[in-house]
Amino acid sequence: MTAGDAQIDRHWEQLHTWGPYGLLGVSVALSAVSPDLMNGPVEWYGAGALVLAGIALQLWWHRTRPRRTDRGRTPSRAGTAYYIVRWAIAFALTWINPFFGFYAASGYMDADELIPGMWRRLGLFASAVTLAGSQSGGLPPKNVGQWGAFAGLLAANFALQSVIAHLTEQEERRSRERAATIAELERTNTALQQALDENAALHAQLLVQAREAGVADERRRLAAEIHDTIAQGLTGIIAQLQVVASAPDLPTARTHLDRAATLARHSLGEARRSVHNLAPVALENAGLAEALKKTVAEWGERTGVRADFTVTGTAEQLHDEVAATLLRIVQEALSNAARHARASRVGVTLSYLGDEVILDIRDDGQGFDPLALPERTRTGGFGLDGMRARAERIAGSLTVESEPGHGTALSARVPLVRHD
Repeated sequence: MTAGDAQIDRHWEQLHTWGPYGLLGVSVALSAVSPDLMNGPVEWYGAGALVLAGIALQLWWHRTRPRRTDRGRTPSRAGTAYYIVRWAIAFALTWINPFFGFYAASGYMDADELIPGMWRRLGLFASAVTLAGSQSGGLPPKNVGQWGAFAGLLAANFALQSVIAHLTEQEERRSRERAATIAELERTNTALQQALDENAALHAQLLVQAREAGVADERRRLAAEIHDTIAQGLTGIIAQLQVVASAPDLPTARTHLDRAATLARHSLGEARRSVHNLAPVALENAGLAEALKKTVAEWGERTGVRADFTVTGTAEQLHDEVAATLLRIVQEALSNAARHARASRVGVTLSYLGDEVILDIRDDGQGFDPLALPERTRTGGFGLDGMRARAERIAGSLTVESEPGHGTALSARVPLVRHD
């Protein structure tokens, strides 16, 4: 409730409290200056007694009436009894002197707070009877003309008060509806605030989970990068040193030692590069196609296996992450082929097909049973699982086709995301 509404309610409360006293005082004053309207001491004494009774009734009601709320007072039996007794006193006083009709007008002030439901109309009609009698010259009417005036005034007073009561009831109903709407809005706002608080807590929880998932993913990515650089390089160096150990002559041993040294320097460069930005060195000064061609050629020279590289479609400059992923997949596939396939020929094909890039790696080696893949990958390293994880990280996929004695074919399909 606003300060203005509180002030208006306070004024209405004062009017309902002191209004009957004031109207009774005005009635007493007007009756005192018109003694000719009262016949004999009996009426004077009767009027005095009724005035004292009216004052006592007001004092009693002032002490016992219920507390006023934002919606006014709720009609009660005590309030209805107070209204009836006050009307009877006003009716008797108006019968004695028409000027006491002012006091009878107090029935119009608080009928809505004292009388419940449709009985309110009956209370207004009773007050209209008293006022009409006062306005027509006193009760009871003395002749036909006075009766006619009384009937007309009664109809006019009751009609006017009925209209006012109807408008008041409508306003009260609208006020109750507004209050109910405001209460519903407050409940809705409370529920909405609770939902917002819950969403904020959930958002914070999701951020923590996303951060933890990002940390875990970054750790896996770093492990894969280390595997692709240091582990693969060391594997190649070990292979060359094993050849040196069984070399038949010094020139052959030196050749393989030179390859081991070159591979060690290359792996060192890869490791340093990975520490900085985890991007393959081969892509630093060349596109993906050139980097793959060089990687396949060096692998074939190092292993002595025939390795061919082919590009189909129009080559495009790919996003760094896409290019690095495809290069790492080829490096891992070639490393697996060198260790397990015992192949005599390996083919790598890079295909640009509109909105995707397809990388195929095929060998004519001994192959394996894809259903036994989990047992193979438990021996360590990243292998096919690592390649598949790399492809899926950039919304791609990896499929494996292999059969014992019939070689292996890997196909990685990733979205074609151009370099920005």
